[in-house]
Amino acid sequence: MNISIGQYVPGESIFHKSDPRTKLTMTFAYMVIVLLINNFVGYAIAMFFLIMAIVSSRVGIRMVLRSLKPILFLIIFTVFLNIFLYQGETLLFSIGFIDIYKEGILFSLQMIMRILLLVAGASLLTYTTTSIMLTDGLERLMSPLSVIGFPAHDIAMMISIALRFIPTFAEETERIMRAQASRGADFDSKKLKEKIRSFIPVLVPLFIGAFRRATDLATAMEARCYRGGKNRTRYRVLAFSKADIVLTSIFVILAVLVILSRIFF
Repeated sequence: MNISIGQYVPGESIFHKSDPRTKLTMTFAYMVIVLLINNFVGYAIAMFFLIMAIVSSRVGIRMVLRSLKPILFLIIFTVFLNIFLYQGETLLFSIGFIDIYKEGILFSLQMIMRILLLVAGASLLTYTTTSIMLTDGLERLMSPLSVIGFPAHDIAMMISIALRFIPTFAEETERIMRAQASRGADFDSKKLKEKIRSFIPVLVPLFIGAFRRATDLATAMEARCYRGGKNRTRYRVLAFSKADIVLTSIFVILAVLVILSRIFF
């Protein structure tokens, strides 16, 4: 099971050098911009900027494509759902009682582009930001909410731990599946009932292992006198640089072009 979400790829690109607060803010704003796109010109503009970002980050397009594998079923399901159920005006052909419209096909293509842009853009954040920097960035962004009692540090720590454990649980799942397959479990059965039954022996040890890892992590944190973010010092202090100015400027250009595409196309 090749899961790349949550993994950090070391590098010296402009994305690696920029402040995590900038990357978090730009990622959130990028998702909003993608959701606002309503035509193929806007999607083409966003895709161009995303490809340029992947190339400049030196993460590798193949690495980003790996992050899309877990949502492949979602993409296929979305395509068929929209093609068969979307009611449009231009009827192309009919399959029995199912009518296929031109608008349904176009809408499905837009949904594919939207999902790909959102997942690939979000994965680029974890590829270029360590879990520690991501935690610090989240905590600093949410720190103003601490005035009203919001646990900014605790929330940031939970998100960081969750991202860090995604590859670990994926490897654990693969190990358990191999062990069960060696004992005769059939994970390739085409029958849904048999497939569900074969995964039950995987879920039980997986959950037990998850609780065991959580207990070990809690014990290790207590042994190191972890007491939350109170009076906590940092080895690396966050600071904005020229890289953040460049990233912000590029994003502003993307936002302007997308807005113009909504107006003129």
